[in-house]
Amino acid sequence: MRNTTKLKQILLKYAITLTMDDDGLFTLAIDDKHQQEENVFFEGKSYAIVVDKAHRFMNKKIKSDLQ
Repeated sequence: MRNTTKLKQILLKYAITLTMDDDGLFTLAIDDKHQQEENVFFEGKSYAIVVDKAHRFMNKKIKSDLQ
């Protein structure tokens, strides 16, 4: 799946903040739009890594909510 598609799916459920520090480390923070939960942070060396981590987290969260 393309990163753009993953990002679109993430944005349906979460508000995101994407930052990069001076060393090139990306940080993606997600905040659920519908539930009051703490922000979840993902770090990685590239944009693709943090988007993939957030997408996997979202899929696990959806599956656990259905059970």
